[in-house]
Amino acid sequence: MELVNVLASVPLCSGLTPGQLSSLAAISHRETYNTDAVIFSQNHAGDKMYIITRGQVEIRLDNGSGGKHTTLYLGQGQIFGEMALLDQGPRSASVLAVEDETEVYAITASEFLALCQQDTAIGFIVMRNMALDLSFKLRHKNLDPSASL
Repeated sequence: MELVNVLASVPLCSGLTPGQLSSLAAISHRETYNTDAVIFSQNHAGDKMYIITRGQVEIRLDNGSGGKHTTLYLGQGQIFGEMALLDQGPRSASVLAVEDETEVYAITASEFLALCQQDTAIGFIVMRNMALDLSFKLRHKNLDPSASL
C-alpha cells in the first residue's frame, strides 16, 4: 500500500491535506524487520516515530526485576514511538517485530521539526492530534484504579 494512503488512515495525521501527507511521506524512511527483531529497547533514547505498513509489532514492558510482559500488539496503519517527536526522551517500552518482513516507516524528530518549520500547519495538526491521543490515554488510564503511570 502506498505510504500516503496509509498516512491518511492514521489518526495522528487526521486533518492533513494530501500535499501535507506527501510531505510527511517524503521524510519517512523504510525499515524492515524479521520476527523477534528489536526495533527499539525500553529506556534507550528515542529520536524516531514509526508507522507500520506491513506486519505486526509487540509492545513489551520490562517490570524492573528482569521480567517482561506484552502490553499490546500493533499492525498496519498504527504508529508507535510518537512521544520521541516531542521530547526525544527514553523509550517507555521495547518494540519487537512479530512477523517476518514487518515493514515500518521511521520519521526522525529532526526531520519532523524541519518539516514543521516549513509548514507550521503540519506541526499544529500533528501535535494537536498527539495531544488528543495522549489526553485520551491518560484519562482512561486514570479511570482504571489498577493502572499505574
